[in-house]
Amino acid sequence: MSLMEKIKEGELTVGSWITLAHPAIAEIMSKAGFDWLAVDLEHSVITIREAEELIRVISLAGVTPLVRLTSNNPDLIKRVMDAGSHGVIVPMVKSAEDAVIAVESVKYPPVGKRGVGLARAQGYGTEFKEYLKWQRDNAVVIVQVEHIDAVNNLEEIFSVEGVDGYIIGPYDLSGSLDVPGQFDHPDFLAAMDRVRVVAKKMNMTGGIHVIEPDPEQLKQRINEGYGFIAYSLDIRMLDVASRKGLEYIRK
Repeated sequence: MSLMEKIKEGELTVGSWITLAHPAIAEIMSKAGFDWLAVDLEHSVITIREAEELIRVISLAGVTPLVRLTSNNPDLIKRVMDAGSHGVIVPMVKSAEDAVIAVESVKYPPVGKRGVGLARAQGYGTEFKEYLKWQRDNAVVIVQVEHIDAVNNLEEIFSVEGVDGYIIGPYDLSGSLDVPGQFDHPDFLAAMDRVRVVAKKMNMTGGIHVIEPDPEQLKQRINEGYGFIAYSLDIRMLDVASRKGLEYIRK
């Protein structure tokens, strides 16, 4: 079952974030059993060339490759989709207009406005007809809700055809409320509650990023109803595992 089918069926999917460019990282995490892996271009030094290599490794391992973009940029979206990404996670979507730009940049005409080229995604020219059909039904668009403007415009954003789900960016959302990192602040909690209420009302698949590799936090988010969850990221897993081992041995 494809990631899009799982999202439409309301099945829980758990993925993770990749910020280190070495292909072994992508291979190790792919073999761990994640449903999807997102190559993070926004907060890493991964280049477009390195992103293509990571996408290749992830997809050949049978896991769905996604890309978290640097911005809602049609040119960048076109390049990562041509590289073989199965979809995009779009930062700072604040309005319906932003969501429309993202969807139209992922989809070919007549649904969207994406330019047509021949690259890895299209089998280097041998599978264009198959890819044309595939992208229409399977290319995933996840919008990031990480600003209070997005929270205030949720109904309009979620109403855009082609938006398949959302994922909350807790740090940026709290920052837009002038309480960065204060996840117990009443304003932040109120914004989170509104997102959950609107998403449930509109039957929109919701996601959140569990930053620390803590299974209890993951379980909590699942129990809260989130269905598209990013479980930690490569650098936090490496750091936490290293520190825990050293802490144990030093005690």
